[in-house]
Amino acid sequence: MAWLYAEYIADELLRTGRLIPVSTLEFRAGRDTLALTIYLSDAAGELSGIRVVSQLDEWLSLTAYGHPWRDWVRTRFLALGEEARERGGEDADLELARAAWSWLDRTELFATHLDPDHPAQAGPPPGLDENARVWTPAWQLGLPLGHLAMQLF
Repeated sequence: MAWLYAEYIADELLRTGRLIPVSTLEFRAGRDTLALTIYLSDAAGELSGIRVVSQLDEWLSLTAYGHPWRDWVRTRFLALGEEARERGGEDADLELARAAWSWLDRTELFATHLDPDHPAQAGPPPGLDENARVWTPAWQLGLPLGHLAMQLF
C-alpha cells in the first residue's frame, strides 16, 4: 500500500503543477521518479497524509540538480531489500517500486539536451539550444519535473 500511496502523492503533485499533459510518457517519468523519491525516503514506514507537507523539503533536496539521485535510489533499494530478507521475504511495495525503477532506468525519452554534467548554475547553460534533442533516461527527465512540481505546490 505504501508504493500506491507514494504514487498517488506524486500524481497529485504533478497534476496540480500542470507542467505536462497527463497522458504523456514524460508525465509518467515525472510521476514514477517522484513516487520513488517519496517511497524510498520513507525509511520509518510512516508515510501519511499529514506528513506530506513536512517532507516536501526533504524531497526537494533529494531531487535537486546535482544530487546523486540515481546512486541514492540504488543504495535505498539495497537497504530495503536487506530489511525485507531479514523479515523473511519480499515486500509487494518494494517489488512495485523496483518495477518503476526498471522502467525509468531502461526507458529513454527524446528530450531537449540540458547537459546534465554541467555544474549547477542560475539559469540555463550558456548557449542552450532548446531544439537540440537527445535520448535521455526517463529518470533524468522525471527529476526536474518532480522537483518543479513540488516547488509549485
